[in-house]
Amino acid sequence: MQIRIAGLVPESFVDGDGIRFAIFMQGCRRNCAGCQNPETHALDGGRLVDTNEIISAIKKNPLLDGITLTGGEPFLQVDAANELARATKNLGLNVWCYTGYTFEDLPPETSTLLENIDVLIDGEFILSLRDLDLQFRGSRNQRIIDIKKTREQNKIVLWSEIGG
Repeated sequence: MQIRIAGLVPESFVDGDGIRFAIFMQGCRRNCAGCQNPETHALDGGRLVDTNEIISAIKKNPLLDGITLTGGEPFLQVDAANELARATKNLGLNVWCYTGYTFEDLPPETSTLLENIDVLIDGEFILSLRDLDLQFRGSRNQRIIDIKKTREQNKIVLWSEIGG
């Protein structure tokens, strides 16, 4: 399957907990003022890559804790993102995902991808709420959500609340 990406960071320490393989997906319609990745906005930008190439690169690094789907907006390429997430979970690694959507507003067709995500950082970046002291996010409105605990408890459970 093809995925349109802006870039890859094989070992990131800032895009989630642990050592992460960060996949910067191409395409975002939000164009948030102050976005740190404006080059990811053009829907036809970046380059097409086969998801198997990315999965092969992930498999080659035994130090990885997981992957991070970021962008851009990963939920604009839900099928390709889900293929990467599922393969990552099958390797015993975890999946973090950034989205401009709030958890409550994710479109129904994204539910399969959501099942393969461990931690979701939700909410669009809001420049007036920017806070450089926040862990793994840029503005105070964004949340770090433990998806499994959220499903189990049927309420939003923040990752920091469970000792993350």
